[in-house]
This record gives sequence, C-alpha cells and structure tokens, in this order.
Amino acid sequence: MTKTHVLSVLVENEPGVLSRVAGLFSGRGFNIHSLNVAPALEEGVSHMTITTEGDSLILEQIMKQLHKIVSVIKVVDFADIAAVEREMMLVKVQAEGPMRGEILRTVEIFRCKVVDVSPNEMTIEATGNQDKLDAIINLLQRFGIKELARTGSVAMRRSKKAD
Repeated sequence: MTKTHVLSVLVENEPGVLSRVAGLFSGRGFNIHSLNVAPALEEGVSHMTITTEGDSLILEQIMKQLHKIVSVIKVVDFADIAAVEREMMLVKVQAEGPMRGEILRTVEIFRCKVVDVSPNEMTIEATGNQDKLDAIINLLQRFGIKELARTGSVAMRRSKKAD
C-alpha cells in the first residue's frame, strides 16, 4: 500500500551531500515530493526533511540506500511515530474592493497572517499541515491566486507526555 513518508535525515554539512541524497532518489525512480535542508543544532550538521511516497518495500530500499551514504548520520521515518509536522506557504491573491474583507475573514479563520499589501493584492503567510494549506488554497482560488510558494514539510518527534 502506497503511503506518504516524512523522513528526517541528519547529514554532515559538506559539499555534494544534497546531490548524493537527491541522486539516490532519482537514480532509483523514487520521487521527492518536498525537500527541506537547514543547519541543525550541532555545528557542521544539516537536517534534511524529505517527503516521499511508496509502499513498505520502497521505503525499506530508500532507508538502506540512505544509510550507505557516508555523510548520512541518522535517518528517521515519521510514518509510525508521533510527530509534529508543519509546512509554510506564501500566497499572493488578487484583493480589490469588497474581496479584501472576505480574504481577511479567511485569513483569520485559518490563523494566517497578511505579510504584504498593495492596492490590488495581498500576500498571506500560512503554516500548518498539508491538508490545512490545501484547504486555504482551495478557498483563496476564487479570489485569484497570482503566486504561490511552499516550503515543504519539516517534522519533529513529539515530546513524551508526563505520567
């Protein structure tokens, strides 16, 4: 059964690591839905968050191949782990006259922020899981989306609850 997987990959921050990881996916015909890379807490280490799709056999193959890359320190699949997952999006919409009030109500309902305004456009910042961002896009399409940028997912294991 095909399932979406969010992988957390800690790598040594050195030239060519991103290329080797991306090459692993493309060389085997696996698709990367989103890829985020940023410095980790530890100096010289980067944190990659990769979203991909596949059944358990494909995921097992991906995990094995990632572990073979010398620069890879740790790989975690969040599919069966309690995790917090978020994505950020900027969306520029047509916003003239009476549409502005409706757009602002939509922004408020989804707890978004207006980060830029002009006489005929608004740029909105939204964070949440993929479903939430898709729902926002759905509602804003009727106003006319002029531009859209999404970060892709970042994820972190949830903290253990106190007993």
